[in-house]
Amino acid sequence: MAQWLLQTEQWLRQVEQWVRQQPAEQLYIAIAVVVVASTLLIILHSVNRSKANTIIIAGLSGSGKTILFYQLRDGSSHQGTVTSMEPNDGVFVLHSEVDKKDKTKPVRMVDVPGHSRLRPKLDEFLPQAAGLIFVVDALDFLPNVRVAAEYLYDILTKASIVKKKIPVLILCNKSDKVTAHSKEFIRKQLEKEIDKLRTSRTAISTADVTNEYTLGVPGELFSFSQCQNQVTVAEASGLTGEVSHVEQFIREHVKP
Repeated sequence: MAQWLLQTEQWLRQVEQWVRQQPAEQLYIAIAVVVVASTLLIILHSVNRSKANTIIIAGLSGSGKTILFYQLRDGSSHQGTVTSMEPNDGVFVLHSEVDKKDKTKPVRMVDVPGHSRLRPKLDEFLPQAAGLIFVVDALDFLPNVRVAAEYLYDILTKASIVKKKIPVLILCNKSDKVTAHSKEFIRKQLEKEIDKLRTSRTAISTADVTNEYTLGVPGELFSFSQCQNQVTVAEASGLTGEVSHVEQFIREHVKP
């Protein structure tokens, strides 16, 4: 330790000596370059943050993602819509905010197809993502819990999600139905399935093999509270228009 302190002291003396030998003009230029470079980095960071105005809607096919997209845009469920094979991508003021259009910021909403072969399209929109809504069918949940947990696991372990700490809302759709499962039940079941996946997959996901992050705390049962990004659970009904929790999530992360 003493040797390290001695070496540090010698290095500081050399730096001090070098500074004293430099003309004042060069020192001023060097300081100016550092200030300008730092300012540019701050500006670039702010610009990148301002571009993050996209909310992604993901989930299994049939969970009600497209109905939710139309409900937020038009205030209508557009009953009769078919499973999307291409992303629904639009920039609009939320329907509930149309009356104050001049005072609110448009949101870019992207409904990513839920078919397993089309899920990689999700990666195209993550660089601009301010938040992600993972839609779960609360009515037909149990038969699909394993597949839904696998897809959610893939999302939560993506490097782009973890590094940017993109918030995720697990949305239990169709909660207006009498036989729909509660958000507490769905949360617990998803946590149990993801806990199993942590072992069976040995923290390697098919979604992002080269940039994978592990979930949870070793030796402890998995909980969404252990994620590096914010993960919350809420209920909604795209069919009836009860989407207040969705709108609240959007406005928390895409400011008006």
